[in-house]
Amino acid sequence: MSTNPSVQELRSLDQQYHLHPFTHHLDMHETGTHLIKSGDGCFLVDEDDRRLLDGLAGLWCVNVGYNCSAITSAVTNQMRNLPYYPSFFNSTTEPPIRVAEFLAKKAPPRINHTVFSNSGSEANESALKIIRSYHKLRGQPGKFKILSRTFAYHGVTMATTSMTGLPSCYDPFNLPLPGFIHVPGPHPYGVNSPLDPEAFGKWCLEETARIIREEGADTIAAMFVEPVQGAGGVIPPPTGYLQGLRELLRANNILFVADEVITAFGRVGDWFASGLWNLDPDLITLAKGITSGYLPLGATMVSDEITDVIHSGGYFAHGFTYSGHPTSAAAALANLQTIESLGLVERVRSDVGPYFQEKLHSFAEHPAVAEIRGIGLIGAMELVPRGGRSALTPASALGVRASGLIRKEGTIVRGIRDLIAVAPPLIITHEEIDQLFESISAGLEKLWD
Repeated sequence: MSTNPSVQELRSLDQQYHLHPFTHHLDMHETGTHLIKSGDGCFLVDEDDRRLLDGLAGLWCVNVGYNCSAITSAVTNQMRNLPYYPSFFNSTTEPPIRVAEFLAKKAPPRINHTVFSNSGSEANESALKIIRSYHKLRGQPGKFKILSRTFAYHGVTMATTSMTGLPSCYDPFNLPLPGFIHVPGPHPYGVNSPLDPEAFGKWCLEETARIIREEGADTIAAMFVEPVQGAGGVIPPPTGYLQGLRELLRANNILFVADEVITAFGRVGDWFASGLWNLDPDLITLAKGITSGYLPLGATMVSDEITDVIHSGGYFAHGFTYSGHPTSAAAALANLQTIESLGLVERVRSDVGPYFQEKLHSFAEHPAVAEIRGIGLIGAMELVPRGGRSALTPASALGVRASGLIRKEGTIVRGIRDLIAVAPPLIITHEEIDQLFESISAGLEKLWD
């Protein structure tokens, strides 16, 4: 490997050999791949030595920021001591045990057991298999259907893509698979509903109840729910919606799975969004912020009741070569301890979270902004052209255009359809939040030029 390759050399090699995830390759190679060289705190340095504020924390995940010495030291020490050993066949290592203990102490009371994987997709895939096994062991193999919501994102395996409620994700692969059912997500703006969020949330509950009756509750195994729908557009739950959904599922003997791949570990001002809204889930799926993205790790947390049934079934024939990988787990433990020692959860709840939301909502009267959504340290702005919302077309892609303009102003945000999403590291300061929204303001001013 060249010690000092030119940007053009890397771009050429990238074009020849590298297939990027979630990328339009022809567009990317026309302009050239954007190369990131280094990072520190909330900032990245690119191929032109430009310092960029990372307003998306990598991919909703770098909660403690870049270059955290506690994590890099823990990883280095673990690699030197024991880089890898599996958790198969009655063996394991110390780091995954410590992480599982830490998670159990922070999670809702019934959730005390964890099986590890490598990503959020695998965490949800593991949950699906555990759910099937649970119902089969209880003599209910006919409970196999899975509910999820429109605008949901649950991963990229065949099954988790089937749960994802975004046509752009499932249409190219002729999905969903049979047995995966989408019910309405509480996003009135996304479907041009005249109802306010709370009224639309009640309608979503009524529709979900109708679909459960239509399908038969005795055929439905579980529902997967992001407390805040992330990649679908940052959609916080309307007042009363999550509580109503939880009661509906419990009344119909349908398991509730909280997909907290984005929301856990402080993003919404609590260790788990499930605790924030008292959801009492049966399973919780995790990834991203569990290591702050430093190394791949996913986790599926399981209630005591389900665990007891799985244990009674004997041999548990599920897992990945890297389940409970000691080095990834060492990164997770150092990351979680850093979040705790720095008080980042409390900081989001009472300091930077409210300040971020104040700055976000200050754009409410901006002519290019049609709607603002957010909670804690995550938010989104729906964008419109000069002609207003009625002038939007499928080709508008205002979010993608705006994110490019904002990047030129020195800040990275995510463009999704006609919106921009923002979720910076939890360590961000008030001054850095000011810089983030100054860049957004400058980018939006250029959007209509």
